[in-house]
Amino acid sequence: MATAAGVLAGVTVAGDAAAEAGGQRERTVRGQVREFRGMWLATVSNRDWPSVSGLSATQQRGELLAHLDTAVERGLNAVAFQVRPAADALWPSPHEPWSHWLTGTQGKNPGWDPLGTAVDEAHRRGLELHAWFNPYRVAVHEDPTRLSADHPARQHPDWVLPYGGKLYYNPGLPEVRAFVQDAMLDAVRRYDIDAVHFDDYFYPYPVTGRSFDDDQAFARYGGEFADRAAWRRDNIDLLIREMSERIKETRAGVRFGISPFAVWRNATTDPLGSDTRAGIETYDDLHADTRRWVQQGWIDYVVPQVYWHIGFAAADYAKVLPWWNDLVQGTDVSLYIGEALYKAGDPAQPAAWQDPAELSRHLTLARSYDRVEGHCFFSAREVAKDRNGAMARVVADHYGGPAVLRGGERR
Repeated sequence: MATAAGVLAGVTVAGDAAAEAGGQRERTVRGQVREFRGMWLATVSNRDWPSVSGLSATQQRGELLAHLDTAVERGLNAVAFQVRPAADALWPSPHEPWSHWLTGTQGKNPGWDPLGTAVDEAHRRGLELHAWFNPYRVAVHEDPTRLSADHPARQHPDWVLPYGGKLYYNPGLPEVRAFVQDAMLDAVRRYDIDAVHFDDYFYPYPVTGRSFDDDQAFARYGGEFADRAAWRRDNIDLLIREMSERIKETRAGVRFGISPFAVWRNATTDPLGSDTRAGIETYDDLHADTRRWVQQGWIDYVVPQVYWHIGFAAADYAKVLPWWNDLVQGTDVSLYIGEALYKAGDPAQPAAWQDPAELSRHLTLARSYDRVEGHCFFSAREVAKDRNGAMARVVADHYGGPAVLRGGERR
């Protein structure tokens, strides 16, 4: 039977068997495709949770459960919980230290298991729990001595590169790629998560006047490639393909999803790209060939961060959305749209974001595209506070009934 929380979330499943399938909450309702209604729950820099580092275990747990309860109250059915924000862990990992955003001290045991609790309590409420990992970010500073003494980055300083005020593992090293996969797969092995979720960080976003100094790795491993960019893309392709294979080998039923920056390439760069003039293109700047990952079926779902309003000149929501809809046609990859709830009501944003109906219009537009299967909102803090009522408007306009797509059939 559906839990009471599941009914509140607008999810009524048919029969006990629909509650779980190979450790995954059922994605169909009476044979129809269930609409994805998600939110990101960010832990890096204490963005969403915990509110500050150093809270007691009881306080941390209370705040976490409050976020899950809010998701249910808002009619959502999935939470992407950031459990490896920076080469650290929100579970007792044998590979990496406890995150300092829990206690204020990296490596210090918080006295409980946040990921284990999140999985159990999300499922108790009828929510999917997607474990959100950042593969290569090591720290949001450039000082290795600030890492815990037993941190892998200190034990293997040759793995790490400083860039733009942060530390990163070097994606060009095969031993790094193997290690970060092992670290993330430990959570897949231990917990009944519904999905592994990556965000948009692969090679770092470009910083003016700085170069990512992977010369030695390129000299050693890049000889067969036409240029460094092609080699870098291959490094990220290997991460995605290998991670996809290893997730399936580790736990059946666990999905693999990625939430990239929403512009693969501008059409002015490549006729296959979107009708945009974005300053960042994932293919060229982050060396992430998101289009290929969809076409090859290496991922189960994609959540492009279409964080722009309808009519935005450089990247119009109404133009980016159909590009992604067209891309997933003919594949088994589910398409969910990432929504910039954090912009709603922010006085620093353009006028469109001051209108509480802007996000609701996004969902209305998306319903006219046959492969859009849902949305994910950034992020939990805004889902709760709802600065200008935009989330309440989405709930009123779109989330008042069962979470089933129009007609329910994937086309």
